[in-house]
Amino acid sequence: MFKFIYNGIKRDINRSLLPIIVVTLGVFFTIFRSGWVQGILYDMIEINAYFTSGHVKVMTQAYAENESQIPNDLAIIGVEELMDSIEKDYPEMEWVSRIQFGGLLDVPDKNGETRAQGAAVAKAIDFSNEKEIERLNIRKALVKDNNSRLPKKSGEILISDDFAKRFHVNIRDEVSIIGSTMYGSMMFSNYIVCGTLRFGNQLLDQGAAIIEIADARRYLEMEDASSEIFGYFKEGEYNNENALKIKNTFTHKYTKDDDEYSPTMKTLTDDQNLGVYLSMTENMSAIMVSVLIFILSIVLWNTGLIGTMRRYSEFGVRLALGEQKKDIYKTLIYEAIIIGLIGSITGTVLGLIGVYVLQENGLDISGMMKNITMMMPTVFKAKLTPNLFYIGFIPGLLAMILGNALAGRAIFKRNTAKLFKELEV
Repeated sequence: MFKFIYNGIKRDINRSLLPIIVVTLGVFFTIFRSGWVQGILYDMIEINAYFTSGHVKVMTQAYAENESQIPNDLAIIGVEELMDSIEKDYPEMEWVSRIQFGGLLDVPDKNGETRAQGAAVAKAIDFSNEKEIERLNIRKALVKDNNSRLPKKSGEILISDDFAKRFHVNIRDEVSIIGSTMYGSMMFSNYIVCGTLRFGNQLLDQGAAIIEIADARRYLEMEDASSEIFGYFKEGEYNNENALKIKNTFTHKYTKDDDEYSPTMKTLTDDQNLGVYLSMTENMSAIMVSVLIFILSIVLWNTGLIGTMRRYSEFGVRLALGEQKKDIYKTLIYEAIIIGLIGSITGTVLGLIGVYVLQENGLDISGMMKNITMMMPTVFKAKLTPNLFYIGFIPGLLAMILGNALAGRAIFKRNTAKLFKELEV
């Protein structure tokens, strides 16, 4: 039966061309849009995970309650021992310690007097860890025009390019950070600028400063201490189920209710905004498919009605020859399945090609994001995921079948007693 109907569709392509085009475009739109939105949301999650939240993050309970204030007086003490322990407990994770602190970035004149000052949020990382440099995209963010480079020795600093231009700071100039130590005393530390950074995000570019973590520990009196310990899955991508398991076992082993300085763990989804983004990435395909099934069903219903009117006489002849109404209705459904498959396959192939091209090249919108304060990527890329290979068939087939099923109801309204009069026989 299917082969017979398929041959009929090939011989009279005009009657099925419009539905095939509609299904193809609908499936293409579903896959392309779903892949692109998933890619954007995934990149937003990753950039936030790399800079602020990690896939999981360890801090003291007291620090967690006041996290927005960056309270280094509540930092983790005995960080080396703790890291050795969690590295053994969770070998599937890569653990890195970081220190974050706020202060004033002071720019002196030739006499050593303050020429300019600006607020800065400094981040201290281990520059000997190549993955950390890659994770924070530091190498790519270095401004090449002024011979910027990574810190190679103690006492060197990277500052934001916006800050450097605003206060006329050049490479090899000396700057100072004024802040407070872990124990609350005033801290002054001098650095030589070895490079400037442009991340393309206002939140990062306003007053970012990055130094070697060993320098930060010395100046902030944080020997064997750390603001936070970040954990990243070695596989690369965030896995919420595994992250929750790690959090639960960590809490059971290390967190003590009666000790506010005992370590606690947060997962990426514990951040309210990131949790919403992650939920959206998981549900995006379902949302896109549901919307498209509804829209395509209406379009294909109307297309089916037009086709039914064009084939009014054909159905009449078939009924007059003794074919049952339900059999004619079945053939319409079979036609819908075949046309839906053809359109779905074509649309899926075109959609996957579009997603792959956008995944490899991306769309640079950095010029439109100068005033954006969210942690967002400046190049929007799609993401080719396994579900894109089959989600197009759901709206493609269902919408086509539903459209033909609704349009085909007219067959049952035909009055067989009037067929010969209708056919003018």
